[in-house]
Amino acid sequence: MKIFKHINIKWERTAMLFMAPLILAPMFMACSNDDELQEQSIIVADKNVSDTPFDKWLNTYIVEPYNLRIDWRWNYNDIRLGYYTVPASYESAIVLAHILKHCCLEAYDEAAGISFTRRNFPKQIVFVGTWEYNNNGTYVLGTAEGGRKIWLAGVNHVKENIAKGASQLNSQYLKTIHHEFTHILNQNTPYQVAFKEMTKTTYVADSWSKDPYNKDYRKRGYISSYAQHSPAEDFAELYSIYVTSSAETWQSYLDEAVITTVDENGIKTNDYTYQNILQKKIDLVRAYMEKSWGIDLDLMREVLSRRLNDVVNGYVDLDDLSM
Repeated sequence: MKIFKHINIKWERTAMLFMAPLILAPMFMACSNDDELQEQSIIVADKNVSDTPFDKWLNTYIVEPYNLRIDWRWNYNDIRLGYYTVPASYESAIVLAHILKHCCLEAYDEAAGISFTRRNFPKQIVFVGTWEYNNNGTYVLGTAEGGRKIWLAGVNHVKENIAKGASQLNSQYLKTIHHEFTHILNQNTPYQVAFKEMTKTTYVADSWSKDPYNKDYRKRGYISSYAQHSPAEDFAELYSIYVTSSAETWQSYLDEAVITTVDENGIKTNDYTYQNILQKKIDLVRAYMEKSWGIDLDLMREVLSRRLNDVVNGYVDLDDLSM
């Protein structure tokens, strides 16, 4: 399963194109006897490509404990075609790797146990320097493939996003990780059929970003515009938004689901139908995470909030490569 995530204030996801590798036939050329072969090859391999201080740090704190590889170098085979992108810078890659370690890997260690993280977290994260821009005004934040790999874009913007605060870091990086990780967990253990039945007749697939679906979605029982795409995206949006939102923010989302009407006499009437639907949906997400994975949503939210504030407040040295 390959998934794209796009954002233009709202989240978007489209089907991934399967790309066949470009096969080049080998070419052989004759040379005359007058040509002289150099004793030393003109092609110089970088034998120390994995010996930077950052690579050693990754091996100690990411590869060995989690069996997870962070590919921060540009690798043509790992970059999706069709976008103008640039490599992640060395300095930015170091910063984002620290954030992922503190706010994702170690957060799941704390909330669900290191065995859970080692067993279930994807085994490869590919860093891309820029966002992957689409021709419709949206851009790609991150994508997941087959339960094992996540692409994370916009790495070179990480420092400016830290300066904008916790909410910005969540929306640009961390929510993406939690959303895609939810898909991975769902692939291993399917979520309840009852969840799919809640609003099964009102999902709109790729029309979620178009009028009228791009507004008032909570008054239709969806936590985000993108959640209207399908039950799988609905589930992942609910989890990722819940654990990256404060209790007050989450309650404000539920309050937006209340439909208030005023009659000709000025008497207000509140319809709680879709607020109740949203509550039932998150209750199903909560039950699934607890029963299938031993994750308490409120504990997860508390851990993530505390650790993210550590980063924003400068309590974590994001440049430290000491062993």
